[in-house]
Amino acid sequence: MSNTIHSKIELNVELDENRVPEKLNWSAQDGGVTNEEAKAVMLSVWDSKAQETLKIDLWTKDMPVDEMKLFFHQTLVTMSDTFLRATQDEKMTATMKDFCDYFADKLELKK
Repeated sequence: MSNTIHSKIELNVELDENRVPEKLNWSAQDGGVTNEEAKAVMLSVWDSKAQETLKIDLWTKDMPVDEMKLFFHQTLVTMSDTFLRATQDEKMTATMKDFCDYFADKLELKK
């Protein structure tokens, strides 16, 4: 019988009186992260029974729009990398990377 290992990732959200996030902090002991500040978080969870994605998208009210654009671009690039690791589908990954380049170009993110 194998030993089960548990790992915990924790998100803490401080809301204002209108329930708008003012502060986001996260911890992941196994990753050496303790109560680190963040300005935005996107969390997706796959519900196999319902065959749908459940998600939480939060950002603080002081998250600058230019940083949000970078956050989205980097998230899209990371998703294409994850897609390749998960599926080994190089053709679709290349298409996704092309879109990431297009996205960055249209938002003038690349110098």
